[in-house]
Amino acid sequence: MFQRIIECVPNFSEGRDKAVIRRITAAIEASGGVKLLDVDPGEATNRTVVTFVGSPEAVVEAAFAGVKRAAELIDMRRHKGAHPRMGATDVLPLIPIAGVTLAECACLARALARRIADELHIPTYCYEAAAFAPERKNLAVCRAGEYEALPEKLAHTESAPDFGTRPFDEGVARTGATTVGARDFLIAVNFNLNTTSTRRANAIAFDVREKGRPVREGNPITGRVVKDAAGNPVMQPGTLPATKAIGWFIEEYGIAQVSMNITDIARTPLHAAFDEVCRKADARGVRVTGTEIVGLVPKRALVEAGKYFLRKQRRSTGIAEEEIVRIAVKSMGLDDLKPFDPAEKVIEYLLEAEVPKKRFIDMTCKGFAEETASESPAPGGGSIAAYMGALGAALGTMVANLSSHKAGWDDRWEEFSDWAERGQAVLSELLHLVDEDTAAFNRIMAVFAMPKSTDEEKAARSAALQEATLYATEVPLRTMKAASRVFEIVRAMASEGNPNSVSDAGVGALAARSAVLGACLNVKINAAGLKDRARADALVAEADALAAEARRLEAEVLNIVERKIQAI
Repeated sequence: MFQRIIECVPNFSEGRDKAVIRRITAAIEASGGVKLLDVDPGEATNRTVVTFVGSPEAVVEAAFAGVKRAAELIDMRRHKGAHPRMGATDVLPLIPIAGVTLAECACLARALARRIADELHIPTYCYEAAAFAPERKNLAVCRAGEYEALPEKLAHTESAPDFGTRPFDEGVARTGATTVGARDFLIAVNFNLNTTSTRRANAIAFDVREKGRPVREGNPITGRVVKDAAGNPVMQPGTLPATKAIGWFIEEYGIAQVSMNITDIARTPLHAAFDEVCRKADARGVRVTGTEIVGLVPKRALVEAGKYFLRKQRRSTGIAEEEIVRIAVKSMGLDDLKPFDPAEKVIEYLLEAEVPKKRFIDMTCKGFAEETASESPAPGGGSIAAYMGALGAALGTMVANLSSHKAGWDDRWEEFSDWAERGQAVLSELLHLVDEDTAAFNRIMAVFAMPKSTDEEKAARSAALQEATLYATEVPLRTMKAASRVFEIVRAMASEGNPNSVSDAGVGALAARSAVLGACLNVKINAAGLKDRARADALVAEADALAAEARRLEAEVLNIVERKIQAI
């Protein structure tokens, strides 16, 4: 149901030969399943930074294809450039975007590093979250001495690569070594200030950045810098961990900005950085007028921000994702300097736009009803059952949101907000199942188109039909389970929610019951086609139990509703 997306940002040691760069990026795209977001070549650095995203499996394959092609096209013996480098593919980080943890990316990075070493014979180091030793978390440690130091590094155990240890031969001389790792997403963001003073912008940047500013004797600006025993400046840390920041003046806009890189959005979320910069700016008589995101941003950063600002307003966070993102945009002034279009700036939305799809849930109510009434067998009862469940969840969520905003109930806003969030989660799952049920039906139809001329084809067709039938039985069972969760929400809203909306909670219970019982019929009719009767009987028994419980819960909610209506 939910997208699993990672980003990969390989750095290739070629920034001048456009033909070579195109052949590398073509190999990445040709592997399939990824979207190329950016190709940034540098003449002086002789280095190209490529950014692409996709599912974990697709990204790993594309990354390997890119490394392989770079090894074929780039000869490190002839490479010169301003940027530190160690190999044709110098560094290759995997970055979690959605539905994937940093730990999972680390495992993928290690497996990819081993594969690069085994199949391409390139010595490979692991860094950041994928590092096997604490000191190798730092990329600079892995790349110490750069390409020129490889003969010496490969000759000693303590500096040998994690995978692909070998003497410095002609092959290594050509490819160099590669460093593969996993890190969190880096957000590049500028905070717009109502001043033209670079000095004040810098002061705010030093207040917040993790590194902070040097400690000085006497005057904090002009005093002598305090140094430690080793002769290094003693630093006063800033207030935001995992951030780097400076102040600068932007001629184009005629304003100063605090320019920041957030290197770990789990430690310092975007909204936390915004609020802290606002606080420090205010202390210096400066106001933040808006925010500029450079490049792309993962959806979670804006969703977390939107929910944060809603909570500050003591408003429900159980609203549509689109509205949450809009709140984030307005709260942080992301459209201060120019329009901010989430469809163009959010990674997940960009990927969704790349996949043309016709979904029932994107239709109008009228269009969906008319499509159902047509001679097409889909959408059918399973999709309708899921949609009824979604409407039940929507009604429960509506009552929760109305209750959260009810005058005189201000002290209970968070209670109802939590119910609304739960309702939104169920609603999202059931809306997905509207189309998933039809997809399950289409899988069965596709099997009937399979050839059946030979015994092998007949056997393959029979096995595929059983697999598709099992899936078509499990999907409505998932609908039953999801719709059953609606009852808890509407019961709570009938009992504790806005009394003026108690009938809405009752209708929600009726819709949920219809969803459960309707999906139950689909479980039974599809289970009848399963040859594994033990499995079929177990699925039907589970469905019958859910249906019986739905009838009981519906009656319970309706009794509450009737009592509340009579008391009005």
